[in-house]
Amino acid sequence: HSVSPPNETINKRQANYSIPQTHTSNRRMMRFGLCLVAVIGALAPAPSAAFSLAPSVRLPSMQQQKLPIQWSKSSAPTRKTSLAAVEGDFDPEALSKSVSEAQGGSVKAKLRALYKFTRPHTIRGTVLASIAGTTRALIDTPGAIANANWGFMLPRAVVGMVALLLGNAFIVGINQIFDDEIDKVNKPFLPVASGEMSKRFAWVAVLFSGIVGPLIVKQFFPIFLFKLYMLGWFLGGIYSVPPIRTKQNPLLAGLTIATVR
Repeated sequence: HSVSPPNETINKRQANYSIPQTHTSNRRMMRFGLCLVAVIGALAPAPSAAFSLAPSVRLPSMQQQKLPIQWSKSSAPTRKTSLAAVEGDFDPEALSKSVSEAQGGSVKAKLRALYKFTRPHTIRGTVLASIAGTTRALIDTPGAIANANWGFMLPRAVVGMVALLLGNAFIVGINQIFDDEIDKVNKPFLPVASGEMSKRFAWVAVLFSGIVGPLIVKQFFPIFLFKLYMLGWFLGGIYSVPPIRTKQNPLLAGLTIATVR
């Protein structure tokens, strides 16, 4: 048997057990990232509660939640407010004022509640996605912009947008109706949960949106688009409506939202 020279043996061992430079670099980057996160976490101010529930600090369970939420006056923000509660507004004074006005029969307050009922942030997403998709289709189609019949296309685009907004209102509205008890704890600013909108009026809005939207699509657009619309309509409905309620399963909930959007 031949014996390898000592130097050659040492070189082989170093080659077998040496750590690649890329791994060393990755480890250094990981350490740097962890240090950076720690520094930011130490310097960042602690989040302040936007509102608190009175009189107890502990949130009651869903079975014990019988009374509407009472807002503590001490939780009111120090900044000036317009006293016009909007979506996501935790200002108890503004929300209480909006509820009182709506229950008192104010038309303006009821329209504001209806606007909140449609979840404005989802409306903005629907509008931006529709405009972006249509613009991209026109750009990618040779001669589509130069030869477009705008007098025909723009009115149809507006009609299609109305149908999409009605479908959006149907989905988010039926979710608020069936999640009423949950929203009283997690999203008390929503109109059904806060009492700003009655369940009866919410059902009227949902049924109107869920019927008129599909009728518009069926009347003005090809059957293929109508089928796609109804697919989103159906998936958005079973997301919230028992006994299926796909929102109860994280995977199904994510797939439903991604498909409908």
